[in-house]
Parts: sequence; C-alpha cells; structure tokens
Amino acid sequence: MTATATPGMTAAPTPFHRLLAVEARKLVDTRSGKALVLVLAGLVPAAVAARGAVSGPELQALVNAAGIGPGTLLPVLGILTVTGEWSHRTALTTFTLEPRRGRVLAAKFLPALAAAVAACVLAVLAAVPATAVTAAVQGVPAVWEVDPAALLGWAGVQVLMVAEGLGMGVLLLNAPAAIVICLASPMVWAVVGRLGSAGATLAEWFDLNTTTGPLMSGDLSGGGAARLAVSVLVWIAVPMAAGAVRVIRGEVR
Repeated sequence: MTATATPGMTAAPTPFHRLLAVEARKLVDTRSGKALVLVLAGLVPAAVAARGAVSGPELQALVNAAGIGPGTLLPVLGILTVTGEWSHRTALTTFTLEPRRGRVLAAKFLPALAAAVAACVLAVLAAVPATAVTAAVQGVPAVWEVDPAALLGWAGVQVLMVAEGLGMGVLLLNAPAAIVICLASPMVWAVVGRLGSAGATLAEWFDLNTTTGPLMSGDLSGGGAARLAVSVLVWIAVPMAAGAVRVIRGEVR
C-alpha cells in the first residue's frame, strides 16, 4: 500500500545541524575544495620552513608564517562555498528543500568561519615542532615567547579575511569576480596609499589589510579600533547584509 499525503500536512523542517553538516562537507568534497586543501597542506610547512631559515627558531614568527597560506586561500574557499549553488545552478533545488534561505546562508557561513579558527590552531601546532627542529638544525636556542594579544589578534584577522570572502561572495554570487576583488584589493590600496596624504588617509580608514595591522600586532588602540570598525563595516558587514537580502528576496532560476 502507498501512503497518501494528508491535506494540510507539511514536511518537517530540515534540522539546522543537518544543514551545517551538509555545508561543512561541501567545503572539501568538491574538486576546487580538495585542490585548495592540498595546496594548503603543502604551503603551510613550506612557509614555516622558509621563515625558520630566515628568522631562526622564533615561535611567533613561525606562527605568522604558517598563517600566510590559510589567510590567502581560506577566503577563496569561503567564496566558493557561498557561490557554488549559483555557479552550478543548484540553488533552486537547495531552496526547495529548505525554503528558509537565511538558515541556508547561516549554514554556509559558520563552517567557513570555523575552518578559519581550525586553521589557526593547526598553524600553531605546525609552528611549535618547526621551532624545535629549526633550533636543533641551526644549533641555537629557540625563542618560545609569544604575545597572547598578538596571537589572538592574528587569529582574529584570519577570521576577518574569511568573513570578507563570504561577504563578497554572497554579494556578487560570482566566484571569479569576488576572488579578484579580494585578492587584488591589497594591491589597489597599496597604490592608493601612495597617492599623497588623501590617499594615505583613505587607506588608513578603508583598507582592511591596513586597519587589521594593529590587531595582528596586539597594539589595537581606540583610534585603531575605530578605523578597523569602519573597514569591517565597508568590506564585511555591508556586503554580507546586502548579499543576504539579495539571496533571501531574489528570484531563483
């Protein structure tokens, strides 16, 4: 016998933990995601080894070096996460299965941000043995001192970079355009910052890479916090909010 649907009955909503599990799996089960993970797996030890050879066995320096790869590639992974439904034309299927689009976006954002935190932990875990090995190879004592404020600030910057990628991705819904903007903006702002005092002032307030400098060094003050807040508003909060409105209210084809 076949069951018949009772009039007025609706399907049970998809549990949020299931959405999270699905979106977290999407981070690494695509060809692009796997390629980025493999590149990161090779880039992190290479960066640590190169920095150790130059600066010696200093844990703080090696941690910063280990974060270069994740800080560059994880925003790309975040962009691919939020734009994949549109580039592969599966958004209609996704939003049919889960009509509450805000929940879908949240399920996409959280794994990417969690991946940034996990990458910071792995970077520290990679830098600790690398510091010991470098000290043994060079025959010099290792420098284990780490500034907690700088370490937390460095981790916060990694999360902000991924959030920027998510914001650009959900705003544009076009992976190539979002990737170009995120990767090219530091170079553009470097040029703007050299265009006299006006350009330098603009860069001080609106260049996310400049405003996160005090946070990464653990020297964030009142003025630095204000500049950081302005750049986060421009590059993360506004694009993410506008993109969320676009996805939630827009027509899906």
